[in-house]
Amino acid sequence: MPCLHPRRHKDPMAANSQPAGTSLNSAQPSEVFQASRFTKGNFFFPTRIEVGPERVLRIKPRMFGSTEESIPIGKVASVQITTGMMWSDIRIDSSGGSNPIVGHGHSKADAERIRQMIEHYQQGASRS
Repeated sequence: MPCLHPRRHKDPMAANSQPAGTSLNSAQPSEVFQASRFTKGNFFFPTRIEVGPERVLRIKPRMFGSTEESIPIGKVASVQITTGMMWSDIRIDSSGGSNPIVGHGHSKADAERIRQMIEHYQQGASRS
């Protein structure tokens, strides 16, 4: 039976591994926010949004593999949250004109946390 509450967890690999060409700060690990399975398009393969110091990543699992879209933190232009009775939709626009990252079925608290993390990481990036 699917869980009613979406899952949110810190990425265990964020502090332990580092992709080539990135400077990941282990004091600021990524957080992953999973959409509820009770929302459109998320029953079998719920969408995940990962927010870290370097980028915002949308992961949409499929039967075989997954589709990933990312926007570097410095290129995030706006974060729009649309709330309903139970779930929120989030839209993250890029200043580069690429397709926005869109997530449906996140809890209101998760949507607000995603926005806070993006704003926090953008402030940190502008200082350095």
